Amino acid sequence: MQLLYVTSPFGVRVLPWLWELPPTHSRFYPLYAECCELGVPFCTQVGHTGPLKPSEVGRPIPYIDQIAIDFPELVIVGGHIGYPWTEEMIAVCTKHVNVYIDTSAYTVKRYPPALVQYIAAHGRKKVLFGTNWPMISPARALAGLDALALDEEARGLFLAGNARRVFQLP
Repeated sequence: MQLLYVTSPFGVRVLPWLWELPPTHSRFYPLYAECCELGVPFCTQVGHTGPLKPSEVGRPIPYIDQIAIDFPELVIVGGHIGYPWTEEMIAVCTKHVNVYIDTSAYTVKRYPPALVQYIAAHGRKKVLFGTNWPMISPARALAGLDALALDEEARGLFLAGNARRVFQLP
């Protein structure tokens, strides 16, 4: 089996559900080691799949948790907020210093309350704004942001600061 992945100077994104393999499968481990060596974040989807593929491989616990244990220096960004396991994803982010959540594929109005509370409090440095462009435009993804009542620091980190730090952007 050949792994297909997209890479950029900013990160590597892999969707384990395409192969119906959990991200803890040994075929992925050389990629994680290379990401660690190069200092490149590993991005993946957490949560259920939109396509008609099994969603189990998107569980934060045990999969993302185990990868973070096996590769503590690996920066992991779990995209699509982990729904319906968002609270698991929050727990994994809280446990592991190098694990983050991105909100791609979700509009602000669809964020679970637990995620909003996390962004506003102890998770303010752990959540990155995302859109899933072209499926969701930035304007549509941000509609209703003021209703979250984030303080200035949390809002700035969420919208840009966390992504700059995690992806080492200027």
